[in-house]
This record gives sequence, C-alpha cells and structure tokens, in this order.
Amino acid sequence: MERSALSTRPVPIPALRDVVQLLKPITWFPPMWAFMCGAVSSGVGLEGRWWFVAGGILLAGPLVCGTSQAVNDWFDRHVDAINEPDRPIPSGRIAGRWGLYIALTGTAISAAVAWLLGIWVFAAALVGLALAWGYSAPPFRFKTSGWTGPAVVGLTYEGLSWFTGATVMLGALPSNAVLIVLVLYSLGAHGIMTLNDFKAVEGDRETGLKSLPVTMGVDAAAKLACAVMAMAQIAVAALLLVWGHTISAALVAIVLAAQFAAMPRLVRDPKKYAPWYNGVGVTLYVLGMLAAAFGLGGYI
Repeated sequence: MERSALSTRPVPIPALRDVVQLLKPITWFPPMWAFMCGAVSSGVGLEGRWWFVAGGILLAGPLVCGTSQAVNDWFDRHVDAINEPDRPIPSGRIAGRWGLYIALTGTAISAAVAWLLGIWVFAAALVGLALAWGYSAPPFRFKTSGWTGPAVVGLTYEGLSWFTGATVMLGALPSNAVLIVLVLYSLGAHGIMTLNDFKAVEGDRETGLKSLPVTMGVDAAAKLACAVMAMAQIAVAALLLVWGHTISAALVAIVLAAQFAAMPRLVRDPKKYAPWYNGVGVTLYVLGMLAAAFGLGGYI
C-alpha cells in the first residue's frame, strides 16, 4: 500500500471496478474500430494472422486508449472535480498516486505488447503513447488548445489505430492510398473531438482550457466541427472515385448525406444536441470509414 504524503495511513489499493472506470471502456471503441478498418484496408486475409489481430485490438483499445484515459484523468483530476466529481480520482476511490501508477504501468505494458507485434507497430505505439502523455501532461498539455488537442486525439484514435491495423496484417507499411485516407479521417476526427468538448464547457472555462466551444462559442464551434468532418469525407469519397472504388465512394457519400440531414438539429442547439449527434453523426462517420476500408482492401 502507498502512504499518503499528508497522512501516515496507507492508501488502499483501488478496487478493480474503479480501475476499469478509470480506463473508460466506452472510449476504446473508436480506436478498435479504426484498427479493424486498417486490417480490412490491407486486403490481407486473416489466415495465420489471428494472434496478431487479437494483439492489435488489445493494444488499440484497452492498452493504449485505456492508458491515455488514465493519464488524462490523473492530470485532469482538478478539472474533473468540477465537471465530473464522481470520477474515481476526484471522488477519492482511487487515492494517492495510484492514478499515476496505473498510467505508468499501462504505458509499459502497451510498449511491450507493441514490440511483440513488429517494429512498425512498436513505432506507432510509441508515438501514440507519447501523444497521450503530451495531450494531458505538462509542459506540453496539448489539450489546453482547442486546435491542437482535438488534432492529437484524432491522430491517435483514428490514424495511428488504422495504421496499426494495416501494418499488423501486412507486416510492412501500408500503401500510399491507405495512408492518405487514414490521414483524412484523422483530420475529420478533429470535429468529433470538438463535439466531445461541449460537455465540459463550464469546467474548461473555469480552469483555463481553451477548447473551441469556450473560445469560439458553442454555435460557431458546432458549425466548424460539422464542416471539418464533412470536408474530410468529401475528399475521401472523391479520391475513392478517382481510384476506381466506385461502390465504396458511393457508400461514403450516402453516410455523409445522412450526416448533412442530421446537422441542422445540432446547429440549432449545440449544447443540447451534441450528445445526440455524437450518437448519430459519429456513427455514420465511422461507418463511412469501414466502407472506405472495404474499397481500399478490394472487397467492393
């Protein structure tokens, strides 16, 4: 047991349920989905690659993403005391420095698993872990900027996870087309991350975090988020069409049209409908990612 700096009493080991809550399993879905898109876009069958795929999914979701959540909660414990006081660290259920220890342990395990999956996966994981720490920890603390923070998260959640999925399957670097598409979807994810900031406007404002909803206002930030997501998908659909992936391009265009239909409600009342659009619009966005991956992989 750790002993608190302010007390001679030992700090209890956190309960498993509180550690799981700290790692936020609900956030693992985007990188795991992007990893799957990467695997599909490689065009390589699963024969003989099952263990690599399982390891990659573990790496993208519970390990790297889970670690990033622990890092974020540790360095954001004072912000969470305002926005989400029931989180494990501000509530005291994970006391002392246990939050930091969990983040450090997750980093070491993530790096070890990535090494077993190959040199390119290891390199991508190290970049992802460095960005996870830089996003939340001083001196970089990328999240304090509404421009840099969402870009970093979009790159790690979507781009690096997609890259990892393709690399695990190929055992080498993906094609230029795959790299271009994953970069575009990473850029579009900036809008998704901006929408996520709507839930913490008050706490961000109090603690000096310059999210776009704080600096631009919620109305302008919502419109920008929609525009960023849409432009990335327009570019993907156009490139898929040029590359001869007609069906894939059409599917991306269809899900984008559905997003356009949903955007007016979000723009009308961003604070109220941002959670709704995260469920509807973001789901359509990631379905388009999979459609693009099927085209790049030669399945459609």
